Amino acid sequence: MGLFANMYNYFSSDLAIDLGTANTLVYIRGKGIVLREPSIVVVDDRNGRIQAVGTEAKDMLGKTPANIRVIRPMRDGVIADFETTEKMLQYFIKKTRTGNQFLKPRIVIGIPSEITQVERRAVRDAALRARANEVFLIEQAMAAAIGADLPITEPGGNMIVDIGGGTTDVAVISLSGVVISKTIRIASNEMDEAIIQYIKKKYNLLIGERTAEQIKIRIGSAFPLDEPLEMEIKGRDLTYGIPKTLNINDSEIREALEGVVQTLIEVVKNTLEKTPPELSADIVDRGIILCGGGALLKNLDKRLREETSLPIFIADDPLSSVVLGAGKILENLPLLEKIGNAL
Repeated sequence: MGLFANMYNYFSSDLAIDLGTANTLVYIRGKGIVLREPSIVVVDDRNGRIQAVGTEAKDMLGKTPANIRVIRPMRDGVIADFETTEKMLQYFIKKTRTGNQFLKPRIVIGIPSEITQVERRAVRDAALRARANEVFLIEQAMAAAIGADLPITEPGGNMIVDIGGGTTDVAVISLSGVVISKTIRIASNEMDEAIIQYIKKKYNLLIGERTAEQIKIRIGSAFPLDEPLEMEIKGRDLTYGIPKTLNINDSEIREALEGVVQTLIEVVKNTLEKTPPELSADIVDRGIILCGGGALLKNLDKRLREETSLPIFIADDPLSSVVLGAGKILENLPLLEKIGNAL
């Protein structure tokens, strides 16, 4: 019991991190989620210094002078810019840690299930260089399932669909292990890009990333809405080069998002087809759990229900499922040893 108590105390300053393409979330053992900020860094190219990180950096999107560069160091769920990711992690870790700054924390980080060993090592190395003592990597789908309170240790099938910023992870979990999983690098960011391209093609109007994201959040949907929605948007007219305002509606944005939504549906169906029969029977009873920011797309659950004839549920806190699950693993030593991959 003494050894367990010592290890328990040792873990007290440790962190769980959802290092996402769109947002980074940090969970401190015993405190819960302490940080939720965009995975964005602003750098001054004149001297290489970081000007802003996270929320402050996102506010600068599309508004910076030539010498100031906005960087998204994570792309499609993996590190695209190692040095910037390391600095971003250092900033977030320093911002959230209190107490003994000399005690290096253990860190549990959620990663997509189908990334390469090189990509895994890049995540580990970035965390170690950001002053981690030891790094455990856990598949995001497993973390999300734990965060959504699914009974993952039982001998029954649990299906989770985690639609993040850069990747969508679909997995069937049983007995604390991933039985089958699939990761595609199509998720919420592709929805934003689809809206940008649709409006550009239909109206010859160029809009920015932040506007596209707001359109998706406010009037985006995957299935017809009970009440039609409209929104006024502003952009640059590509014919005359001047600012222009126009109104768009939910049916137009649904059309813009159809390709991405159809891709998500196909990956869910393909995973169901490859699921062992006994676990398929469990999924018929338990349904499919949606989490990640993409789960908040209006009526995506209805669309999936229509396409699969299965019960579809949205996690209680879909944006936080991965980091909450990683945090629960951090607080449960036997589960950490069973699931986490120390590298």
